[in-house]
Amino acid sequence: MTSTSIVRATCPHDCPDTCALLVTVQDGVATAVHGDPEHPTTAGVLCTKVARYTERTYHKDRLLHPLKRVGAKGEGKFERITWDEALTTIAARLSDIAARDPQAILPYSYAGTMGRVQSNAPMRFFHRLGASLLDRTICASAGAAGYKYTIGAGIGTDIEQFQNAKLILIWGGNPIASNLHLWTRIQEAKRRGAKLIAIDPYRSLTADKCHQHIALLPGTDAALALGMMNVLIEEDLLDHDYIAQHTLGFDQLKQRAQEWPPARVAEVCGISEDEVVQLACEYGAVARAGDGVAIRANYGLQRVHGGGMAVRNIACLPALVGAWRNAAGGVQLTSSGSFPVNTTAIERSDLLKNKLTRTINMSTIGDDLLRETSPSFGPKIEALIVYNANPVAVAPESGVVAQGFAREDLFTVVLEHFQTDTADYADILLPATTQLEHTDVHSAYGHLYMMANNPAIAPLGEAKPNTEIFRLLAQRLGFDDICLKESDDTIAAQAFDQRHERAIHFDWDALKQKGWQKLNMPDAPFANGGFPTPSGKCEFFSDRMQADGLDPLPTYIAPYESRASNPELATKYPLAMISPPARNFLNSTFVNVQSLRATEGEPHLDIHPNDAAARHIVHGTMVRVFNDRGTFTVKARVTDKAREGLVVGLSIWWKKFAHDGKNVNELTSQRLTDMGRAPTFYDVLVEVEAISQ
Repeated sequence: MTSTSIVRATCPHDCPDTCALLVTVQDGVATAVHGDPEHPTTAGVLCTKVARYTERTYHKDRLLHPLKRVGAKGEGKFERITWDEALTTIAARLSDIAARDPQAILPYSYAGTMGRVQSNAPMRFFHRLGASLLDRTICASAGAAGYKYTIGAGIGTDIEQFQNAKLILIWGGNPIASNLHLWTRIQEAKRRGAKLIAIDPYRSLTADKCHQHIALLPGTDAALALGMMNVLIEEDLLDHDYIAQHTLGFDQLKQRAQEWPPARVAEVCGISEDEVVQLACEYGAVARAGDGVAIRANYGLQRVHGGGMAVRNIACLPALVGAWRNAAGGVQLTSSGSFPVNTTAIERSDLLKNKLTRTINMSTIGDDLLRETSPSFGPKIEALIVYNANPVAVAPESGVVAQGFAREDLFTVVLEHFQTDTADYADILLPATTQLEHTDVHSAYGHLYMMANNPAIAPLGEAKPNTEIFRLLAQRLGFDDICLKESDDTIAAQAFDQRHERAIHFDWDALKQKGWQKLNMPDAPFANGGFPTPSGKCEFFSDRMQADGLDPLPTYIAPYESRASNPELATKYPLAMISPPARNFLNSTFVNVQSLRATEGEPHLDIHPNDAAARHIVHGTMVRVFNDRGTFTVKARVTDKAREGLVVGLSIWWKKFAHDGKNVNELTSQRLTDMGRAPTFYDVLVEVEAISQ
């Protein structure tokens, strides 16, 4: 007799939507994954990627047994071993290294799963070990820093209010590809008469469907925001009462904004004066009418030298016009700061017990793996434990990253579902469970729901949850701390601080039953001020920035690499390059799912017709893209979606599926942003040439 059940789960991937899933299970096999129609954000709809999650879970190439390397690093040659041999080998190597200096051991993880249990709880093991800490900067830390200086925390407009807005600025994002459920609400706003304006160097799928597209130069978003401030002040499109009651430093901001008239902004941004003036006037006029003016600021705009400042400048705009008064107004960068996550309970940093340790920036892992022991750096990295990440494909300046991973004296352990580019360099490769096979609890960064993930099926093969792997390693190393033995359910029950008013109703058992529960949040979080800054106000002038050695007022910080800021380099490499996400991948996840890879096609580079003609490149030509850091080969798509002077390489392809075993990150830099110590993926100059057939 067939047994069928429906299990409540959560999409684990690095996406603002954090969808509620319903998994159909027949006789222990997951047969389908659907969106929960009752969840207000998911509304029964999943993206193409996650709708095929069973294809990924039961993929023929799924890692199901522990493996050890038998070939050269990077060759990807392994043989099967037992869990006992794997754990014994890892424990012996880590014990040996830790006896000399545990800081020579480094965990490397990010958002392969966003679950608080499988992502954060492994830090208990590393804290107890005394390993180096990892500064997890690779996605959002620049923008988060700029936003926090201004607003106080990652709190903004609720996604459920966007359909009520009358003007929506989609700034540095492509929600059709990476924020589908926000796009659904934006489309509803459009049907109700809202105007949509995309601000993006590239005419993305989203920009194509907006009423207006402002194609500014990469890395100039901060200047455009300053130009808007200038016009808003000059035209007196301000909410003087809101400014007086709920902001700090307006007089200083007014002086700064005077330095950015539309003519200067137009020159810096590569757009027209009319575009600057019209944008600001529409923004101010709609807000003055009492209608919702909402900005969706995404992380693409902060992956440049001045990325943190760019987000800060944009975050100032709603307070100038009083947009926060309307629930459908304001700005959303992230909702993550709304969640009272009990990080201390999950990660247990107290296990360090005052051990001295250092912090390594994940965005400079290439250089750091090649550093020798020094007083300023500390011990050479001797062991690397990678989980929820694929740095050989994803980290900047990939050629250097691969050199670091190829070190024969580096002991590397990788926990994975598939044999990724990074897994090819592992000494020991361990099979991890997917979201359908383990317990987890989630916050979100695009909505306001606490989410539960119940395991739908038993782990395939010999796969184990991340947490179980680190529990077993802790046991092998003789760590007897009770918290290192806690179950995933026990950890999940500690995820949110119930003392906080937003999560006072959090109950893990109840959350598992329903699958999701909304935080206690007002519809308009800053309608009456109450910003979580030291002053309680939106801080146009920031004492904290000044104390941190930064300009305390909004300003413009030019890209490291642009025609204006580095004309000598631009003579050699005249094209700016950005690498936004491909629609059918999620960072480097799903690249190995054949149906999705077939839909995406092959690696390609979008180039403007004028730039292509100057280089004798026609549509479909194989081209070499290069700068001083590296080179990769790709097929050209000649299109005016890329503005003149810009090329766009949609990412992130695994190297093993690329034409020449390389991807766009061969050309990106390990230089960091103005704040937040984040990577500058979109701050790149290159040249492109046709390859002779």
